[in-house]
Amino acid sequence: MEDGASRVIASRRGGVGEGLSGRVAEAAHGIKFEDMPADVVEMAKILMLDALGIAFASRAELFAEQALAGVGRISGDGGATVVGSARTVDPGSAALLNGLLIHGLDFDDTHLSGVLHTSAGVLPAALAAGELEGRSGREVLRAFVLGTEVAARVGMAAAGRFHKQGFHPTGVAGAFGAAVAAGLLFGLDARELATAQGIVGSMASGILEFLEEGTWTKRVHPGWSAKAGLTAASLAGAGFTGPSAVYEGRYGLYASHLGTRDLPLQAVAEGLGERWEVLNVAVKPYPACHFVHAFIDAALELLQGEGFAAEDVDRITCKIAAEEVEAVCEPVENKRRPKSTYDAQFSVPYVVASAIVRRRRLGIKDFDEESIGDEAVLDLAGRVDYEVDPEAGFPDHFSGEVVIALRDGRTISWREQVNRGAPDRPLGRDEIREKFDLNASVKLSKEQAALVAGRIEGLDESGSIEGVTRALRVETGSARLM
Repeated sequence: MEDGASRVIASRRGGVGEGLSGRVAEAAHGIKFEDMPADVVEMAKILMLDALGIAFASRAELFAEQALAGVGRISGDGGATVVGSARTVDPGSAALLNGLLIHGLDFDDTHLSGVLHTSAGVLPAALAAGELEGRSGREVLRAFVLGTEVAARVGMAAAGRFHKQGFHPTGVAGAFGAAVAAGLLFGLDARELATAQGIVGSMASGILEFLEEGTWTKRVHPGWSAKAGLTAASLAGAGFTGPSAVYEGRYGLYASHLGTRDLPLQAVAEGLGERWEVLNVAVKPYPACHFVHAFIDAALELLQGEGFAAEDVDRITCKIAAEEVEAVCEPVENKRRPKSTYDAQFSVPYVVASAIVRRRRLGIKDFDEESIGDEAVLDLAGRVDYEVDPEAGFPDHFSGEVVIALRDGRTISWREQVNRGAPDRPLGRDEIREKFDLNASVKLSKEQAALVAGRIEGLDESGSIEGVTRALRVETGSARLM
């Protein structure tokens, strides 16, 4: 049987277009800002604003303080902005830290079909490269959009398999998007842009072992992908070489990470400039893994409709896609009694129990150390089981159904087939702005937050990215680096 790689290789025609990386490079290089539809530009600005608000909120967290101190030990001085800091550093360190801050609360956007957080890796690379090169707002927007398009497609071609193999697609696929975004802002030609993808393939990384202990390494993945993208693009611009078949080759991304090339590899380059995946990026309503959101909303719908209390519950069964089980349902005992914020953010039993006990939507504080030790929540979480749902919409939607057996003999259920925040059930602009204001308020005044929002809103009319980056340089006093 002819596999996906064979079909790609058979279609090569030489020149820069040879292989998938060349086709991606030619397409991305040829797309101008004026070619991007108005709704694409508006969505890009929405995603930027959402990401930056989360970064400000992360500055109040211990993981941010320790990351900033650790990176500060080895970072160099430079002109690159770290969100919430008055001090600038070298571009690579800024990209690493900003990616960590955007992703740190697990509140950042997700491309559902690619199963990755796109903005957390692409935006830091675009900001750092744009700032270094003195680019305009339009140039940074273009690079951000096209980097997002590439990252999403690299994830989509894996057809959900990165997670199954223990890789975090945000770090792996995101690095390719970051390399394209940085390369466009560095002024690479199409051949160099193809090479940047070839180089970053040896840097793309991120494993899911953090799930076993709830450790912090996941937070580093998008920042590392952003730094890798900057590095690869800079090397390519200096004449360094990289493999042309980085995606489809015998030892390319999919063969090495997934053990097969029999995948829809054409998806990596398909429809660039014609079908806009940035419009399919979902803004999160909750600061937790996207896989658990439908279960929170389902539990709240049942609360509102049935009026029961936690003590009335005998058992709860959550119906979930098979592909999501390992991340948010297993091992069962860890999920029922989370030992860390990450454990809780990746736990269906915890979020369902927390929503029922607290009788409201969940926020950042519901995943802090005090909240995850709430015995009333843990008692109910101990009565939550799961079963695989053959009707789930994964990966296009992260469906969830909650079935509650009450002690009075009744059984009640609610199903969320399309999770709130998905592209076909998006949060409204007012909801997203409210989310930004709430997140930014952790470290910014209303006036400071309004300044950042205004600069992003007017980015396509700005002659320089400096207006945005200066607004981000706010001394928060939360870390030793800054």
